[in-house]
Amino acid sequence: MRARKRLFGFLASFFLLSFPAAAGTLEISGNMVQGGLAIGRTAPGAEVSLDGMMLDVDADGIFAVGFDRDQKPAAKLRISYPDGTAAEHELVIAPREWQIQRVEGVPQKYVSPPPEAMAAIARATKLKEEARKTRAGGSRFAEGFIWPATGPISGVFGSQRYYNGEPRRPHYGVDVAAPTGTPIRAPAGGVVTLAEPDMYFEGGLVFLDHGQGVTTLTMHMSRVDVKKGDRVEQGDVIGAVGGTGRATGPHLHWGMYWRGAWLDPQLLVGPMPKKTDATGGN
Repeated sequence: MRARKRLFGFLASFFLLSFPAAAGTLEISGNMVQGGLAIGRTAPGAEVSLDGMMLDVDADGIFAVGFDRDQKPAAKLRISYPDGTAAEHELVIAPREWQIQRVEGVPQKYVSPPPEAMAAIARATKLKEEARKTRAGGSRFAEGFIWPATGPISGVFGSQRYYNGEPRRPHYGVDVAAPTGTPIRAPAGGVVTLAEPDMYFEGGLVFLDHGQGVTTLTMHMSRVDVKKGDRVEQGDVIGAVGGTGRATGPHLHWGMYWRGAWLDPQLLVGPMPKKTDATGGN
């Protein structure tokens, strides 16, 4: 009951669309923008697809819908109801403008990795790919999120990054500047699907699956306090801020992905608290 109350509070805090349907109403609540996560609610037992991709739907009819940074302006959602009826709805996805961010002082081995680093990079890539294949049950993502650490925001989602003057892929997360050792807390309840202390680019890295593949990741950690398979609750300490991997100083990189789409976690939390809490609380 507590989880469902929090779910409805979460739904009410975002833009809500309601569609009449033969078997009731379809509600979609969230950020209908590039990089946004939305939450749908339909009849229990219904089947849902997004642009032909079948989605997970929990026993209460709750499902996640995510829109990548480069999502097209429209997406088609199809609902097949238990009574045999079906409905299709076009979702309008708002575009966003992306910043250009230049990051200097990165060790050159992380900008242009030497040949001897290829084995470490390949190992890290395999671990991440394996973790992304799993999807935890439940819908903990619908309970809402908190900042995993507090501090000045030093990098935003979607910005095109240049490292030491060389263009690289967009920045898929939000960066929070904080001292080394600042506790990092689970932004929502979930299951640890990856916990590695020394990835080549990410340094200390943790994946948390919050259900249906909605996964947050924390990078550059100086300490990892969880292991693969652990179940955590919102606010539990999972490690500490650091400057490991491809980083120019201590900070938390907080990212999110869903079913291959990179999402902006900053859209799911309130403003950063004005006073930085050295304990990592919010």
